Amino acid sequence: MTTTHAEPAAYPFNEPTGLALSELYERARDAEGLLRVRMAYGEPAWLVTRYADARFVLGDRRFSRAAEADHDAPRQSPGRREGGLLSMDPPDHARLRTLATKAFTVHRVERLRPGIRELAERLLDELVAVGPPADLVEDFALPVPVAVICRLLGVPEEDRHLFREWSDASLSTSSMTTEEFTANQDELRAYMAELVAEHRRRPAEDLMTALIEARDTGDRLSEKELVDLCVGILVAGHETTATQIPNFLCTLLDHPDQFDRLRADPGLIAGAVEELLRFVPLGAGAAFPRYATEDVEVGGTLVRAGEPVLVAVGAANRDALRFTAPDRLDVTREANQHLGFGHGVHHCLGAQLARVELQEALRALVRKMPGLRPAGDIVWKTQMLVRGPRSMPVTW
Repeated sequence: MTTTHAEPAAYPFNEPTGLALSELYERARDAEGLLRVRMAYGEPAWLVTRYADARFVLGDRRFSRAAEADHDAPRQSPGRREGGLLSMDPPDHARLRTLATKAFTVHRVERLRPGIRELAERLLDELVAVGPPADLVEDFALPVPVAVICRLLGVPEEDRHLFREWSDASLSTSSMTTEEFTANQDELRAYMAELVAEHRRRPAEDLMTALIEARDTGDRLSEKELVDLCVGILVAGHETTATQIPNFLCTLLDHPDQFDRLRADPGLIAGAVEELLRFVPLGAGAAFPRYATEDVEVGGTLVRAGEPVLVAVGAANRDALRFTAPDRLDVTREANQHLGFGHGVHHCLGAQLARVELQEALRALVRKMPGLRPAGDIVWKTQMLVRGPRSMPVTW
């Protein structure tokens, strides 16, 4: 068992412009024990890169997200962000998560599928009518999840330009100070607080009204928790899906044999989404450190109480000890228990909604634009927790 602290490696590893998984992750997976890393800010951390170790840390209650508040947590920017549900441990985490879970059950989400399919196909029909080129991000990838989460939560879709700026800032890894982060979050909270007040005056059939009722009639969460929960659902409810739609298309264009299989057999799309979630390393680096609350052995390394651990999900999803030919994209892969939505108590609340949105977006693209191809250079997001195109010119 290793316990010594070698000089930490500079982290993160992945380049922000592109979707490649850095070869440094493979070296870390093959090495004995865990790798010690250091981000630009905060204390050093242990980096988990193997599937079994990642699943263990994500699922073990001896690793705390809430403890981050008491430490100089490893991070890519000087500002410190509040993570809402992501920064909570049970039982508070379970108390709040339970209030929103009913809106994201498989049954509830499947009832949304016809509307999501109609929306995706209508957006592409409008693009075809206008003619190429188009920006896949602004004209398709963003409007789909934004419309869905706005309707589900009860946020005016026409405010997209407002909360997109706040959302980008909340996921930024730029040199924003703590004061700038706080100012951004305060603006977003103030916006959401106004919507909560409006919903109190005019209740609707949406998730925000249901959460308000839980607050006002059952006192099951505070007013701040109510606002923060709505903010978290709004940001998480569109950002990742809007990023992964063009990421998936980039990946399929780089693997034309797999794209051809989807065109020939759309029945493969559900499995293809799972494989793309496994294959595409979304983040430039691991985020959201977990702190050991007692000494715990992980992958041959003794993690001491009070030490942070970063879980590199993208690397774990390419572990040859768990996946056959892990660096090969295979849209027919079976038994694909990837960690793309996390694991344990912080498993993505909206995983089923994201699956349906990604499936229907990909299905519509294959059906309506089988000849889709690049029409110019991609502009990549930079200084963000997630990687993906900011704009992606396409033709068909």
